Amino acid sequence: MSTWIGELFRSDVGWNHLEDLVDVGNRMAGSAGEREAAELTRDALEDAGAENARLESFEIQGWSRGESSIVAGETSQDCIALPRSPADGVEAPLVDLGYGLPEEFEEADLEDKVVMVRSDIPSYADRYVHRREKYYHAVEAGAAGFVYRNHVEGCLPPTGSVGTPENPIGEIPAVGVSSEVGARLARRFDGEPIEVSVDADVYDAESQNVHAELGPDTDERVLVTSHVDAHDIAEGALDNGAGTAMVVELANALAAREDDLETRVEFVAYGAEEVGLVGSNYHAETADRDAIKAIVNNDGVVRDRTLEFTTHGFDGLEDAAETVADRYDHPVDIVPRLGPHSDHWPFVQWGVPGYHVMSTSDDVGRGWGHTFADTLDKLEVRDLREQAILLTDLVVDLAGKDRSVEPRSPEEIIDDLEDQDLAEGIRVTGDWPYDE
Repeated sequence: MSTWIGELFRSDVGWNHLEDLVDVGNRMAGSAGEREAAELTRDALEDAGAENARLESFEIQGWSRGESSIVAGETSQDCIALPRSPADGVEAPLVDLGYGLPEEFEEADLEDKVVMVRSDIPSYADRYVHRREKYYHAVEAGAAGFVYRNHVEGCLPPTGSVGTPENPIGEIPAVGVSSEVGARLARRFDGEPIEVSVDADVYDAESQNVHAELGPDTDERVLVTSHVDAHDIAEGALDNGAGTAMVVELANALAAREDDLETRVEFVAYGAEEVGLVGSNYHAETADRDAIKAIVNNDGVVRDRTLEFTTHGFDGLEDAAETVADRYDHPVDIVPRLGPHSDHWPFVQWGVPGYHVMSTSDDVGRGWGHTFADTLDKLEVRDLREQAILLTDLVVDLAGKDRSVEPRSPEEIIDDLEDQDLAEGIRVTGDWPYDE
């Protein structure tokens, strides 16, 4: 065992791929850069020793940004469009709704207003409220426009998509502003008319998922996943170049340990995650979900030293993570609650066992992610290597015949969504897949 650990800790395979990804430039869903990144990932998996490395294409709604603006009083305020915002302009009174919790939307008169909300939640909130949920609460309340204010200081306007599976382009113009611009708007223009304008191109486009495999030819398989696309305003190193680099590093390590695998391992780097989990939804709809033993989804790894495993109530997943952590006497955080954001969810929502693997953080939200500051210098190769050791052993454990991970029924997932106060957010964003 120590030989492969030593080789992995000296490996540059994953880090070199991370550098290749960030050097592509724009990896926005449906762009030429996303296609180039997918091809680089396919080739890297093949070079690592994985078999049948290939791309699987699918159609998406393309979107690219033009110039966007906020005019308040006689001043222009810096902003960027949120992907899949419609190209539109409005003039209406600004309402600063603070954190934008669901109850705050219920209490406010937002008809024909421009609503501004923060990107974080307060310490007293029962759960995280996603950007898209805040946007669609604004839509339901009759708002004319949406301003998403970063809570992270540093003059960094945040990005992040709107839209639903049925209507990929959102219903009202949406922009992101920095913490500083948001504070200025709240102080000087709350209740005053402002102009919000978004220019964007909407067109038919194509994205693709990357697939490759290792291990025995079993019907059952373990998925090791990430997403290769990124927002167009930065390098996308943290979100999610690091996750795809991890997938390549794991393929390299597992190729050397292929004799230890007792179940087929499939590596998948999804496209179009940032615009509504489109690639993983496509895969979940076309795959034999009953044949998937477990999913190890890497989205947010490497940004800090300690791994966090969201296990979605699957006892077998919690036990496997604890077993590997104990083997190495290495701390990990285990979150047994549901986490309905990222590429595991199109499978987990139907009861397929899946982890969301990321790095722990004391901060709320994405930090540098979804901003201009999502760059390679925020990451360290040491963290990639250390986490790859744990995750390599975890995949081997999950692929073992002695490891049992019981699926859950969709009804159990629905009950947890209701009990954990997550159902409302999934319904309002149009992502509720269950018949009611």
